[in-house]
Amino acid sequence: MTRLQGKSALITGAARGIGRGFAEAYAREGATVAIGDINLEAAQAAAAAIGDAAYAVELDVTQQDSIDAAVAAVVARAGKLDILINNAALFDAAETVDITRASYEKLYAVNVAGTLFTMQAAARQMIAQGHGGKIINMASQAGRRGESLVLVYCSTKAAVISMTQSAGLNLIRHGINVNAIAPGVVDGEHWEHVDSMFARLEGKKPGQKKAEVAAGVPAGRFATPDDLTGMAVFLASSEADYIVSQTYNVDGGQWMS
Repeated sequence: MTRLQGKSALITGAARGIGRGFAEAYAREGATVAIGDINLEAAQAAAAAIGDAAYAVELDVTQQDSIDAAVAAVVARAGKLDILINNAALFDAAETVDITRASYEKLYAVNVAGTLFTMQAAARQMIAQGHGGKIINMASQAGRRGESLVLVYCSTKAAVISMTQSAGLNLIRHGINVNAIAPGVVDGEHWEHVDSMFARLEGKKPGQKKAEVAAGVPAGRFATPDDLTGMAVFLASSEADYIVSQTYNVDGGQWMS
């Protein structure tokens, strides 16, 4: 299929995991994809594995100069920017009384400010081009509810949902659709990290938290990045032109809204 034929996309945090899965899907659908990542070497390796449709762009979403340079690099390479996926994010967990300012500031710098100012830079470029575009922010089921040990991360993802609503209402007059995806639990390196944190905080054996969480998913398993790519392609396509400010749960039935 080629639902994104001729489109130019930038995906943040795309050297691995969900972001790389999105990049692979977009390339299959005919898009040219910039693999944006703070780890340029990993981004280059991912782009090489995907093929000629992908290329690497160094991108630190906590630095405005890096954001602006990445957008400029996409325009220099592809001539335009049609699609942005704000995928870069960090996770941390702690007892409420043990949360540090350093952890708070680090997560908000990437998950909230990084999402906002990358979205802003992409929107400015799309407005200048004059033919609209698609922006997809990565939220989470954690943004739909509180979790005992995940106060900061949950609050950052709730902020992403709120920013998606406001930006979508503001930018649709320019033909820019802003929407979000809220995954549930997605297997991979990220969840190995999460599992190790809960093992320490809850006194569980390695792998125990992951097994407990998987057992609680109505679909009966963790997601894979491939489970999310259909929604990412749809929201970037012309089929989603009338969808504005929405956050879609792709979580195996864990949350209903």
